[in-house]
Amino acid sequence: MTNIVVLVKQVPDTYSERKLSESDHTLDRASADAVLDEINERAVEEALKIKEAGEGEVTVLCVGPDRATDAIRKALSMGADKAVHVSDEALHGSDVIATAKVITAAIGKLDSFDLVIAGNEASDGRGGAVPAIVAELLGLPQLTHAHQVTVNGSTITVDRETADEGITHLEASLPALVSVTEKINEPRYPSFKGIMAAKKKQVDTYTVADLGIDAGEVGLANAWSKVEKAAPKPPRQAGERVEDDGDGGTKVAEYLASQKLI
Repeated sequence: MTNIVVLVKQVPDTYSERKLSESDHTLDRASADAVLDEINERAVEEALKIKEAGEGEVTVLCVGPDRATDAIRKALSMGADKAVHVSDEALHGSDVIATAKVITAAIGKLDSFDLVIAGNEASDGRGGAVPAIVAELLGLPQLTHAHQVTVNGSTITVDRETADEGITHLEASLPALVSVTEKINEPRYPSFKGIMAAKKKQVDTYTVADLGIDAGEVGLANAWSKVEKAAPKPPRQAGERVEDDGDGGTKVAEYLASQKLI
């Protein structure tokens, strides 16, 4: 029996216009449509495949505002069994280290777990560090950039694929943490039955105080980095047209040189 925790996140839809808030330069989440991050759908799918190959339970864990319940319900409608939602205004602006500490504390609220699955990186931050930090805080082996996962009893094997190193075969004993790539699978669509069932599934909600974390340890004021200023991307300007009167090649070369491209 494998009890799996899947880390999920609600993010602004990549098809929406995304911008930073003027007050503190954090992501303005209210200005864009919010969705379950696509990489998290793949993480949930992989957890469900492991569960269906044997026995177990899939718990989705989300750190985010109240509206993140929509993303949680999407994961539950896919087939996850229950959820944990950490929602607290104090978390606004938290960096990856604080976020990982909160996730680790929330996992500690569970009765038991054998495997933690996450996406390699969220589409709204692209830090890609949270899975590794959570693994370190939990004292777990971490198998990252997985594009194939196999669980056999108390052993997990992973094919790890990166652009620099190619494919590496990894193996570890459970419990462990795995982060998956966008190539690992194609997530299922929630069925009508799954959508209806999700409304009745258990969702435990915690604040940072419930997790034994002081609000002063998280949030923008405690972040190790901050945005000093930001400005909208300038509108695209028309390019320079080169008329070829027999010296077009020279003109192109001169232009590229002036832009320090050659």
